[in-house]
Amino acid sequence: MTQPIDFLLSRSSMKLVTAPAPSDEDLAKILQSAMAAPDHGGLQPWRFKIIRGQAIQKFADFSIALRQGSDTPFTPQKEAATRAWLSEVPMIIAVACHIDYGNTAISETERMLATGAAVTNILNAAHMLGYGAFWSTGIATYIDEFQCGLGFDALDYRFLGFIAIGTPKMPIPPKKRPDYTQFTEEWSEPLDV
Repeated sequence: MTQPIDFLLSRSSMKLVTAPAPSDEDLAKILQSAMAAPDHGGLQPWRFKIIRGQAIQKFADFSIALRQGSDTPFTPQKEAATRAWLSEVPMIIAVACHIDYGNTAISETERMLATGAAVTNILNAAHMLGYGAFWSTGIATYIDEFQCGLGFDALDYRFLGFIAIGTPKMPIPPKKRPDYTQFTEEWSEPLDV
């Protein structure tokens, strides 16, 4: 039997997904996993919008139109490739971090980290249930009108992109990961400053 740590170590992003999307039961498990993310103060700053079915085409048209009207429009080839990709994606989870200005005890940075941890749990849960998932900040993520069009007012939310989720179109190849020791060292006492 595969141990949970093996699932975690084998997770890899999968951009090329197709139908079927997670069932409502699996989606509930995936989203509930986000609620287990570390969260200083129990603020639950993460907010999600589920986009599926006919709404995917509207999402594609809306995001690409904004991108094409920006200072960095797609080339015709990139636009065609993006439309082709989204035409296969059966579900999108848009992600934002709520900024509660009434609470000054916990910084915006900590709220963003909590939301990122919630997304990590979503990606891991999707993987454990056999789905492919890809967290993207592409297309129009950094255009304020995009997040507002998704219902995340730019004054109250930081939009963090979207997760494309579905059934992998191909086996997810194992990814060679660096050894953790390249990024880790022991600390024993303060440095002179």
